Amino acid sequence: MEILTDEQVQKFRDDGYLVLEDFLNLEECNALRARMKEIVENMDVPDHCRVQFSTNHEEQLKTQGSADYFITSGDKIHFFFEKGVFDDKGEFIVPKEYSLNKVGHALHAYEPVYRSVTHSTKVQVCFQGISITPHQDATFLYTEPLGRVMGVWIALEDATLDNGCLSFIPGSHNNGITRRMVRTPKGSYPLTDFIGREKNYDDKLFVPAPVKKGGAILIHGEVVHRSAQNTSEHSRHVYTFHIMESQDTRWSPENWLQPTAELPFPCLYN
Repeated sequence: MEILTDEQVQKFRDDGYLVLEDFLNLEECNALRARMKEIVENMDVPDHCRVQFSTNHEEQLKTQGSADYFITSGDKIHFFFEKGVFDDKGEFIVPKEYSLNKVGHALHAYEPVYRSVTHSTKVQVCFQGISITPHQDATFLYTEPLGRVMGVWIALEDATLDNGCLSFIPGSHNNGITRRMVRTPKGSYPLTDFIGREKNYDDKLFVPAPVKKGGAILIHGEVVHRSAQNTSEHSRHVYTFHIMESQDTRWSPENWLQPTAELPFPCLYN
């Protein structure tokens, strides 16, 4: 892929997302999966963090250790789990590779195979050409002005209707956001809270976006999207990251994710 066509750019602007087939080749996908397999096999997770991943306010009240583990993950590689994968002693009751909700949030910085994809010319072309539960990424990654964040969601296996492919409400990125997740004042708990409320969306508005292994979906920061429960016997591994247009953009100091002295936000065009 050398450049996005005018039609692709316009579709992204109209719909708020764009599916790109064959973004990565099979060798690149397999390399990412193989490295993740090694990471998962060797992961070291504190006992107090062996709980279900959630950004829900009430769930955080029950799991302070897990909330600390989440909010300090911006410059580290931490592990977040699905519900029901541990017994009451914190021991795995399912294979490790089936236990995870996600691994985040600094793979792009510390893992060379992930960094090479994140900073590839393919990603640079996408960002430069477009200029940038149901949720909107801007709820969690707020900028002033809005519309300066784009998600890149890469399928490392086929994403289908059965295993929980993404679905979008086309055009919903034109309606702004109604809810924000923010850090609470220092010393208070829980560590994050929500301002405003998420709208209720009619299921009929969502359009599924299945994509083959190696395909990518570019996601506007304000488009409403979701993924369904995986009801198949097959996994659905993906690699996802976000890019921000930094010129004349203010990254909110209230966002849960903040750059640190150890890991400032890296520039895409290094």
